[in-house]
Amino acid sequence: MAELPRILLVDDSRVVRMSLIRHLKDSYDVREEVDGEAAWQTLILDHSIKAVISDLQMPKLSGYELLEKVRSSKLRRLQLLPFILLSGEETEEERLSAQALGVSDFLTKGAGNAELVARLNNLMALSEAKDSLESGREQMVQDPQTGLFTRKYLEMQTAQALSHSARHGVETSVMVLGFDGFAGLGEQLGVPVATQVANRFAKMLAGKVRHEDSLGHFGEGQFAIVSPGTAAAFCCTFAERVREAVEIARLSVGGQTVAVTVSIGVASMPSDPVDSAVGLLELAGQRMRLAMEAGGNRTEAGGVQPATRPISINHALELLAAGRADPVRPHADHLARQLLPLLGLINEELGLALPLVELERRLSERKTAKK
Repeated sequence: MAELPRILLVDDSRVVRMSLIRHLKDSYDVREEVDGEAAWQTLILDHSIKAVISDLQMPKLSGYELLEKVRSSKLRRLQLLPFILLSGEETEEERLSAQALGVSDFLTKGAGNAELVARLNNLMALSEAKDSLESGREQMVQDPQTGLFTRKYLEMQTAQALSHSARHGVETSVMVLGFDGFAGLGEQLGVPVATQVANRFAKMLAGKVRHEDSLGHFGEGQFAIVSPGTAAAFCCTFAERVREAVEIARLSVGGQTVAVTVSIGVASMPSDPVDSAVGLLELAGQRMRLAMEAGGNRTEAGGVQPATRPISINHALELLAAGRADPVRPHADHLARQLLPLLGLINEELGLALPLVELERRLSERKTAKK
């Protein structure tokens, strides 16, 4: 049998409590307390309580004071808890005071137990309907596995950001990130494991975005960030930092190290020729796909910044330390030119005979051949 919903009955009169319990016990699991202070402690500790029926006049903490503590609590479950106040004799002043404090219903004890049960049943049904609606709204807004925004909600967030940008004359930028070869990763590791890798990346990303930014799902193995008030150039700078962090990361999955890279597309309004929130997200997604088609592991921002740029010596060393030589190879000439002065100093200090002249000649020839 399903458990009965638990309610809290608070009254300093044992006779009143016993009378009410006789009418409630078939539909509810009733917990009793004799004063407002004990009731408050019970509400804090017992998360299973679904509603409160409280006498108005009680020792230690009155029904008014208990209601005020419940409604001003930082706990959302208490703020929304159905709360019925019972009074020996109803006055307009008492009713107005209770309404001002957020009471759900107000009855006199002379109204009868059957009326109380009917009112309680209605409040419980309303509370369940609200909980169901809230749960549905959360599923629309957030992905149940990652807690990130859904794509549909991201579109709403983008529309709000664009409205703000129009009013204040600032830019809004969007970046869409996707794992290069995500389908192949699924075939290699299995779809559940590949999804786990993507979700771990998303959690890392969530810790790096600003409070005002919105991070959510864009597609399978793809995520989007909406950045209100951010110019495209700054968004590209952040995108490159993210891309480089993923490039050198070592993800351990099932006892094996997985090397992954991401491609990123950036779009911004009003600089890009789009006229809607959906259009802006789609443009960033299109640029992400262009970056993937161009070889992946790069950022495409429609000319705001080159899709690829020379990597730093520090980043090259991090990649080599991670066993990732392939991403460094295309930048070998640039890195060698940067290192020539250092190699010259090492050659001089250690009395070596490094073929620096030959190295310079080879670099010059390769540079000429690429023009």
